[in-house]
Amino acid sequence: MELLLKEMIEKNRPLTSFGKVATYIPELSNVDSNILGIAILDKEGQLYKAGDYDIKFTLQSVSKPITLMLALMDCGKELVFDKVGMEPTGDPFNSMRKLETLNPSKPLNPMINAGAIVATSLIKGNDNQEKFNRLMDTFKKISNNSKLAINESVYLSEKKTGDRNRSMAYFLRDVGILNGDVEEILDLYFKQCSIEVNCVDVANMGMFLANQGILKTGEQFAPKHITQIVKTFMVTCGMYDASGEFAINVGVPSKSGVGGGIMCAVPNRMGIGVVGPALDNKGNSVAGVKVLKAVSEHLSLSIF
Repeated sequence: MELLLKEMIEKNRPLTSFGKVATYIPELSNVDSNILGIAILDKEGQLYKAGDYDIKFTLQSVSKPITLMLALMDCGKELVFDKVGMEPTGDPFNSMRKLETLNPSKPLNPMINAGAIVATSLIKGNDNQEKFNRLMDTFKKISNNSKLAINESVYLSEKKTGDRNRSMAYFLRDVGILNGDVEEILDLYFKQCSIEVNCVDVANMGMFLANQGILKTGEQFAPKHITQIVKTFMVTCGMYDASGEFAINVGVPSKSGVGGGIMCAVPNRMGIGVVGPALDNKGNSVAGVKVLKAVSEHLSLSIF
């Protein structure tokens, strides 16, 4: 399997030249665009890896399914979806356009930035530090990595330049969707996006969701019905406004991020972590998507 993965990585690595690293977060512009790696963890615990699988990158939007999961566990389905919708959108992940035109003015889904900020605001805790600790503990457990930490430089870079997210958050508070201190909510959101991982960590996260919320220890950490909701959003909205095309070509619940990461959860089979910081114009890894297409075809992974 690893020989096959290595061949897929090397075959698709030249595609990195057709993408660009994210620059709207200044710190991300320093990343090597030629990076490409993959890790696959199956239900039997076998780990397969190739390429730059051990290179660290920040989760960015790959964090959104897990934040949604925790918000659902804390507040329940009814409250969460009173604040954020369930529908896909053809707009970019950071679009503000429909917030003002929809009635009620709630984000269309929790996989776009506005919806993810709302989900983050629903995480319980007596203060921001407790909320962050709960978030971090969750990521450590499901990634099977107790040493996870945020990348301080990326966090500060996002916080300094996150004007669009800040604008959306203040608008959402103005229309009654977001409750609480906006700057504290955004601080938590920027921190979750800045958690640093590698492909193995992401593969563990994907396997956790694929295995219906059960940790490696056998503990049922998240209810099965909540992980099903999360995976459904990953199918319909997880690859930004390329989610439909990705569902046809790859066919597994997935979530991408502008750090170049992609998390896949193949139900009851495996978790996959990919990194490829060179992005297409939709914000997805150019080469990473092609590698996943090849893997899906070879292993017959599509759930459709």
